[in-house]
Amino acid sequence: MNAWTMTAEWLAQAPPVRQPSGAASFFPIALMVAVVAFMLLTARSQKKREKRERDEMHARLTKNDRVLTIGGVLGTVVSVRDEEVVVKVDESTNTKMTFTKTSIQRIVSDSQTSK
Repeated sequence: MNAWTMTAEWLAQAPPVRQPSGAASFFPIALMVAVVAFMLLTARSQKKREKRERDEMHARLTKNDRVLTIGGVLGTVVSVRDEEVVVKVDESTNTKMTFTKTSIQRIVSDSQTSK
């Protein structure tokens, strides 16, 4: 008896491979969909929270606040209009620049804390 006939006999005696039922094969796919949906909802809620915090910060801008722009410019707020902020960037030459409120990245220090 050679190795091929022994292998063929062994395979013939092996129990048949049982196929998983429909529900058992659906479970891993449903689990992956649930995980992806959870990740998307978490990312969306975090993005909404960050936007709300940024909008609140823009609404809080007042004169004498020290701010940092998205371009890296540090300065002191001179005036705040509807959608614009005038920022003094150099004390010695009294240089002022006008930015949109959305270009203000963060308030470095408030006027109340600097006094």
